[in-house]
Amino acid sequence: MKTNRKQIKKPPAHPSGAKPPKLSPSQIPKHVAIVMDGNGRWAKKRGLPRTAGHTAGEAALLDVVYGAIEIGVKEISAFAFSTENWRRSPEEVRFLMGFNRVEIRKQRDEMNSLGVKIKWIGRPQKLWQSVIAELKEAERLTKNNKVLTLNMCVNYGGQAEIVDAVNSISQDVKRNKLKAGAITEKSLKKYFYSPKMLDVDLFLRSSGEQRISNFLLWQSAYAEMVFMDVLWPDVDRRTLWQAIEIYAERNRRFGKA
Repeated sequence: MKTNRKQIKKPPAHPSGAKPPKLSPSQIPKHVAIVMDGNGRWAKKRGLPRTAGHTAGEAALLDVVYGAIEIGVKEISAFAFSTENWRRSPEEVRFLMGFNRVEIRKQRDEMNSLGVKIKWIGRPQKLWQSVIAELKEAERLTKNNKVLTLNMCVNYGGQAEIVDAVNSISQDVKRNKLKAGAITEKSLKKYFYSPKMLDVDLFLRSSGEQRISNFLLWQSAYAEMVFMDVLWPDVDRRTLWQAIEIYAERNRRFGKA
């Protein structure tokens, strides 16, 4: 009896013909966290509104996913909208909500064809229901994919995640489901938004800024930080590969001598 196996598409080649660097599997980060920074500055340099920068940056993440698959990265977390981004102007917030909704819908079929599993990481509070609906549909469509996991971090904050975990733990203690004083690093992680998320190996930020901006605080405890002086709309898979080459040269000791 024949089974219908899903055909997984290979990423298209980069227009320049660039190929990923030849590194051993041990030199490839399993999980890359990405702060997609610099859209506003890219637009300002060109005398355009900030929203034009967000639009210009839409192709960057897809090309980075192509590059991640080609080189063997297994998980990417993309900081799409933070819990602090609500402080931006109402016009920009409305644009970003609509932009995220449209982009998730536009890209999910391509991600699915590549074997990418999409997961939403973040708080539902304040988030547009239409955005939540698109994220959940993307999760449903791609739930069985295994090539790469793409965590779309929308309405996410590292401090918020830890606070939400602590509140859930306190409720379980109150219900006698958990013993007070028995929390460990391992048991705390079970209360995070994505308990099975791998620890971050490589933390990549574009735009040249050197800070983590409240992104994956717990998961990035031993991440290698790489800050690239390129604005997000100008990023592509070659930027990722360059960051991975920098990562490959690091000596990760995890507290050992």
